[in-house]
Amino acid sequence: MKRILIAEDEATSTNLEQKLQENGFATVIAKDGYEALHLSLRENFDLLILDLLLLGEDGVEMIKELRAQEKKLPILILTAHIEVKDRVAGFDDEAEDYFTKPLNFDELLADFCQQLRSQQVSQGQPEMVLTAGKITLDLHFHTAKVGDMKIHLSNQEFMLLESLMRHPERIVSREELLNDVWGYDYYPGCNIVDVYVGYLRKKLGRGIIETVRCRGYRFGKE
Repeated sequence: MKRILIAEDEATSTNLEQKLQENGFATVIAKDGYEALHLSLRENFDLLILDLLLLGEDGVEMIKELRAQEKKLPILILTAHIEVKDRVAGFDDEAEDYFTKPLNFDELLADFCQQLRSQQVSQGQPEMVLTAGKITLDLHFHTAKVGDMKIHLSNQEFMLLESLMRHPERIVSREELLNDVWGYDYYPGCNIVDVYVGYLRKKLGRGIIETVRCRGYRFGKE
């Protein structure tokens, strides 16, 4: 589970903590800049969400201290100030992005997802996002999109789509899909794969998954 350190005022941090936990993240709240700096250096986090004007420690100075100690912790800055000088100061001191209040949580979450992907690539970890045509499947956050529109998928629908997208334009047999998604050996008369392909077509569009007669299914890029 990804860990996020929130260094923010009480009202904003409580709201952020709730929303992040609802999306599957572990959170730790620092009451001031000194505690945030101490925790950042002592423990491992995947992201620091930092208010530039935290009492007890100037936000930009804190970033300088973290970078001086070669702490490679992604930082997202929050502030009510929108002056250009604040924005430039944050980036000059190696913060990854900058958000003004009131916060758009969906935008913040999308930015964090991007930071995680960048980390995975730089550390040589496997890519956690599958993309083909209009379809984007985020394996870490268990989300699917058609273009810019989020699509709700059940766990079985998600796993079935993942299995097909891992083999784009290859025919995948019903036996293989049944085993990948449900862990069953194939037996005559079982049509659960066909049923769930039907569910996916309703949500993604009929041209996305092709039926190959007597052989299985093929994911296209339409």
